[in-house]
Amino acid sequence: MSDPLSASLQISSAGLRAQSERLRVVSENLANARSTGKTAGDDPYRRKTITFESEFSRAHQANLVSVKGIGSDKAPFTIEYEPGHPAADENGFVKMPNVNTLLELADMRETSRSYEANLKVMTQAREMVMRNIDLLRN
Repeated sequence: MSDPLSASLQISSAGLRAQSERLRVVSENLANARSTGKTAGDDPYRRKTITFESEFSRAHQANLVSVKGIGSDKAPFTIEYEPGHPAADENGFVKMPNVNTLLELADMRETSRSYEANLKVMTQAREMVMRNIDLLRN
C-alpha cells in the first residue's frame, strides 16, 4: 500500500500526461481547420478525437487516467463554394474539414485548466513533503 502523497503525485502525473496528449490533438485539429484535399474529390482533414479510460493502480491503490485512444470524428464535412480552389469539384464546391474552431478553443481552455489543476496538486504535494522534511530536521 502506498502513502497518500505518493498516490497524489501519481494521480496528478497521469492527469498531466493525459491532458498533454489532449492538447496535442486539439492543436492538430486547429492547425488543420482549413486543410482541404489536394485534388477534386479528395477528402479534407478529418477532426481527431481523444478518449480516456480509468486504470486502477494496485501499487498506489488509486485510479489513474490514461489515453484509451485517438479516433476520427465521423461528422460530415462542410462544403464551401470556391470555384478556383484546386480541390473544387466540377460545380466549384470544396469539401472542408469537420473542425469547429470554437469547439476546439473551448476544449483547449478546458484542457489548460485541467493541466494547471494537476500541476497545482503536484506543487502542493511537494510542499507538504518539504515541510515534513523540515519538521524531521528539528
